[in-house]
Amino acid sequence: MKIKDVMNKDVIICAPNDTLGHLADMFKKNHISGIPVVDKGKVVGLVSETDLIKLFKIPEYSNDLWLPSPFEIIEIPIRDLVKFEETKKFFENMKLRPVKEIMTKTVHAISPDEDLEDASTMMVKYDVNRLPVIENGKLVGIVARSDIIKGLSESAE
Repeated sequence: MKIKDVMNKDVIICAPNDTLGHLADMFKKNHISGIPVVDKGKVVGLVSETDLIKLFKIPEYSNDLWLPSPFEIIEIPIRDLVKFEETKKFFENMKLRPVKEIMTKTVHAISPDEDLEDASTMMVKYDVNRLPVIENGKLVGIVARSDIIKGLSESAE
């Protein structure tokens, strides 16, 4: 079975200067987890939910025993309030950042005439969930892991 038999031809795209807030809205609205980034008709990157999630830093906590002094007991709520304000500001600023700051610039693409096995091999080799489908330098579709699984199950029937 060929890529053209299973690929999604209605590709949702974004531009390098689209904001991360807009990107998150596109993911939510379209129930997708990754989008090709297109500039002047050319695929220049891919951006995924994982790229967005990587922006969040999880604080590291120590397992050491900590006994606060009386002054630190008063300071703890103030530190928490400052941390909340910093987090709020981080989210507001993050939504305005452009996609090009977090997109993956190395794009692994596939031709519509290649086999499903070729796509699955590429996805495993490069650890990607989707491949833009390019024909004559133009984006003509996208194939995701779920498309390959669907194609394999259909060919088995």
